[in-house]
Amino acid sequence: MKKRLLGSLEVSEIGMGCMGFSHGYGQVPEESYSIRAIEMAHDFGCTFFDTAETYGREMFYAGHNEELVGKALAPFRKHVVLATKFHIHPEDLEEGTSLDEAVERHLKASMKRLGTDYIDLYYLHRTNDLVPVEEIAEVMGKLIQKGLIRGWGMSQVSADTLKAAHEVTPISAVQNLYSMVERDCEKEIFPYCIKHHIGVVPFSPIASGLLSGKVTADTKFEGDDVRRFVPQLSKENLGANQPLLDILALYADRKSITPAQLSLAWMLHKYPNAVPIPGSKNQERILENLGAYKVAPTGEEFGALERALDGCTVYEHREHVESEQKTFSNNWRGNQA
Repeated sequence: MKKRLLGSLEVSEIGMGCMGFSHGYGQVPEESYSIRAIEMAHDFGCTFFDTAETYGREMFYAGHNEELVGKALAPFRKHVVLATKFHIHPEDLEEGTSLDEAVERHLKASMKRLGTDYIDLYYLHRTNDLVPVEEIAEVMGKLIQKGLIRGWGMSQVSADTLKAAHEVTPISAVQNLYSMVERDCEKEIFPYCIKHHIGVVPFSPIASGLLSGKVTADTKFEGDDVRRFVPQLSKENLGANQPLLDILALYADRKSITPAQLSLAWMLHKYPNAVPIPGSKNQERILENLGAYKVAPTGEEFGALERALDGCTVYEHREHVESEQKTFSNNWRGNQA
């Protein structure tokens, strides 16, 4: 698999979102299956793995996913780029605790669960309206100087917020929602990031399975499955968005690939700084998604697909800007990708 840069971090051009092994997609696999899936992804050529301190809290406990990912990556930790995320809450700063101390406390707890003495890419999972991003960025600079992290990033932010933080301590990557049906990032995020050598790490690049063409009106989402809350997956919107899915299926069939692979190849072709992290708990699906790197649309094919997509109306979407307050008030339960 070819490599791309997130700031100065070199990663495989498709990464792996690991959340689904701990929560978010209903029943989770046995631990041995999950660890084997991560090993298979690495053997396939994936060198970029994504987790977070909160993953697992619905099905198990916060930190479960970090522990699992740490076990799986232990044999080849030095050869991969490991990303995790933290939240900062006002209560973290009670009793005279400084922001530096609070963030480092989160970081060291993650490192312990992951079994590592450094984190390659450390994200602020969501901005907190009560904690200025400039102050977070300053703390990140200190952690980089200490050698505890190699780079830092933000998730679900606007270009203005990204700019404010980047001007204090250069950002390696922004992890935002982006796919064929969630294209807001094309307006400002991608242009700013390309100009300033920042990677864009799209989460949910297959739109929570919508773009795979395998989700139907009869699909049941149970337990903690976050897809129950994805507006495009409601029965009404599935039908309304079918023309776009038909286009994707048509172009995928022409190249003898799956719609999911085409949706990933589309963004790789479109943006040289895009590194999608599709998430799945299924070994076969994981390798299918990683295999999208082999798909090489011609300029003519890409142009035709773009024109076809531009002619479609997308019904319902989720904004790419979310603070902690907005995330939890909207009850996106467990949807902290």
